[in-house]
Amino acid sequence: MACVLFPPPSNFPSSSLLTFHRNSNHTLSLLSLNKPSKKISIVQKPLTVSFALAESNNSLNNQSAAEPLVQQLADCFVLPLDYFSQLPSDLRLDLNDAAFDLANGRVIDECGQDLGEALLNLSQAWEQADTSTSRSIASKLPSLVLSASDNAKSALGKRLVSSGRRFQSMGQYGQGELQKIAISMIETGKLLSASPVTATDEKSKEETRMFKFGELQVKLTPEKAYIGAGISIVFGILSWELSQGIQSIPETSLQYANDNALLLGKSLRGALLAICYSSTILSTSATVGLILLGRQLQSEEQ
Repeated sequence: MACVLFPPPSNFPSSSLLTFHRNSNHTLSLLSLNKPSKKISIVQKPLTVSFALAESNNSLNNQSAAEPLVQQLADCFVLPLDYFSQLPSDLRLDLNDAAFDLANGRVIDECGQDLGEALLNLSQAWEQADTSTSRSIASKLPSLVLSASDNAKSALGKRLVSSGRRFQSMGQYGQGELQKIAISMIETGKLLSASPVTATDEKSKEETRMFKFGELQVKLTPEKAYIGAGISIVFGILSWELSQGIQSIPETSLQYANDNALLLGKSLRGALLAICYSSTILSTSATVGLILLGRQLQSEEQ
């Protein structure tokens, strides 16, 4: 009887060994199978470490490649002091849209405190057509981006791409400064958005919601939402009482010198009633919306 040893298949542990014996009937029979290895997980560890090292190297490469691009972007905003203020009205509207795309939403939560505030101030400078302030803030971007986390860089990259497309839609103006800004923002944004994002538990962090309207920036809290709802209720009651007071005045009691004055008085009465009723409806809607917002913010805090 002959004995044949076969190496294990690829999906078997390396320590396993199959032993076959040939009997007198020329058939193979399996006699023994060695113990399965308990070190399968150890084989996977070098792969995990290698993947982590490769990811770290990619992050360092992206960071080294992003530094000159961010500096180039900052240099693009070295413009004449009255450049933004001299833009035509349609380009000013596009500049406001670019400012909104750069700093809308939870910019501080996504990009960090320092970088988020810089983006808010930069967008405000664009809205005010303040070229000098825009240049000063843009000059700080390289150092802020260098110290930012990978998640913040990725979020910044997406905002730069979106805002850069707004600049791109402005077309050619002057010496092509706007197109240089657009190309630099899009190129830098695509590189930064490719930064590896680390999975974090965002629910454990305190989320800050900001209401932005022009220069006004207000942090949304349940208390402020309820206070706003109370003000809306008072304003709605006043509007309703005013409309009822006007409604209680009969048209027959109106006495004027001629028919034209009477017609004007009736038109004014109708306009006041429409304004008061509309104000009452809007106040009611605002009250309901603010109460729901307050409850939502309160549940998120809990």
